[in-house]
Amino acid sequence: MTAGAERRSAARPVKQSRRRAREAAVQMLYQWEVGRDPILEVMRIFWTHGPSASQAMPEELRAFATSLAGGVAAAVADIDPMITEAAENWRIERMNVMDRLILRLAIYEFLHEPATPAKVVINEALELARTFSTDDSVRFINGILDAVRRTLQRA
Repeated sequence: MTAGAERRSAARPVKQSRRRAREAAVQMLYQWEVGRDPILEVMRIFWTHGPSASQAMPEELRAFATSLAGGVAAAVADIDPMITEAAENWRIERMNVMDRLILRLAIYEFLHEPATPAKVVINEALELARTFSTDDSVRFINGILDAVRRTLQRA
């Protein structure tokens, strides 16, 4: 095995783990959105009794997931107008709940996770859409996020 191949295979679990953290964040945001419970309560229940309670997740990734979910919930008033502006002829409340949450999460990362390249943020959002939504949603989310990325001039 070459040194480059070893680095790629060593980096892969971290990437997939961050995806697991993003999946956990979306699940918490879904509980928050649908259940209308305070995000802190949702996070407590999620880590105690949710699907991730039985699956070991390193503390660093739990912190990342919690930071994303809490950050999105706190910044939703700033994020939603960006979605509305990019989604011509779509009211945000008429969007599929999962699509709306994935968009919010990705835009939050655009704004608050500058070390993560925009291409990675979009790709991760599309993977979340493939996991939690539909093929049509993948195209919809891709279009909205690309428009927001251009507006933010995010590379």
